[in-house]
Amino acid sequence: MQNTKFSKINDQFNNLLFGFLSSSWKSKSINILSILTGYFLFANFITKFISEGKNELIMVPIIILVIELIIRIRPSKKSNIFIVWSIVDKVRIGATYAVILEAFKLGS
Repeated sequence: MQNTKFSKINDQFNNLLFGFLSSSWKSKSINILSILTGYFLFANFITKFISEGKNELIMVPIIILVIELIIRIRPSKKSNIFIVWSIVDKVRIGATYAVILEAFKLGS
């Protein structure tokens, strides 16, 4: 196939959607465990805060600030800490999923 602009865009789109299929089992398992860990930790964290009802006005901005810092401080893929950042980012994704799921449970 020729290397046209459309084929480059198509390859990038396929890599974006199905890139995880070409990765190793080690990275797949680390990613899944990180997402599930983030979900587990934040589901328990949110349940604790809902039952207590204290310090919500302080903790919510801190959580938002930490999430924004994780997103904005992205090292290059060649960096030594990229794997650690990737794990923390997957924990963030699991935590965001837990927050959204808890909001749907509460009906708000």
